[in-house]
Amino acid sequence: MPITSDCHLHTSHSGDSSAPMEDMILRGIAQGLTAMCFTEHNDFGYPDMPDMPGSQFLLNTDSYLYDIVKYKEKYADKIKILFGVELGLQPTVAPQNASYVKSYDFDFIIGSSHLCNGRDPYYPVFYEGRSETVAYREYFESILQNIKMFSDFDVYGHLDYVVRYGPTADRDYSYEKYRDIFDEILALLIEKGKGIEINTGGLKNGMRDLHPCTGILKRYKELGGEIITIGSDSHDAGHIADNFHRAQAALQECGFRYYTIFEKRTAEFKLL
Repeated sequence: MPITSDCHLHTSHSGDSSAPMEDMILRGIAQGLTAMCFTEHNDFGYPDMPDMPGSQFLLNTDSYLYDIVKYKEKYADKIKILFGVELGLQPTVAPQNASYVKSYDFDFIIGSSHLCNGRDPYYPVFYEGRSETVAYREYFESILQNIKMFSDFDVYGHLDYVVRYGPTADRDYSYEKYRDIFDEILALLIEKGKGIEINTGGLKNGMRDLHPCTGILKRYKELGGEIITIGSDSHDAGHIADNFHRAQAALQECGFRYYTIFEKRTAEFKLL
């Protein structure tokens, strides 16, 4: 059966989206989804940039929760609406993240790396003056440090987000090229009972493969990983559940028979 839950969605409550939540929900219903988990951005310590203030990624969680409760009730007979957050991880803000997570009853928490040593790989300056390989490795090593410092999340989001914006994106990239660091990351996630997400958002930007790449998914399964959520990372109604057929094919290729959704921070497994 098809994947019917999108667990990575952004609305106008995120600083990089202008999409009304209700428009997103109506689109999800029209596509036959049974569950949607909104995961608005909250990145403590995001620096001011020339094109925007860092405060753009600080979430007004009370306002966001108000809309979640409103639409959860309004569309209760049509779709399950879940309360999630995409939490920006950095060692320097681990105490703030720990306090924040305890302040709300989230259904689902994605831990993500939007910053690597204080810099966002979205911007070309991250890659200047060094090889793409060195830049990518710095990013992956920072993920390992994040997991060691903070682990109150459910899945790690778009593990190889950095390749979405690299000079050659994922053209010369593979799991094998960074096997040593990825194996450490995956082993630590599994040890801590954490999952990973399949994020289809890079495909619309021209990437060849999913986030993370299929090689990482295969290795996660080989190491005993079980928890996989699926998210479009859509910031508008037009890309909800985008390329979920690719995610399903990758899961099946890697030997998974199910995917996962979270409610009240508890994993529920759905057969493919």
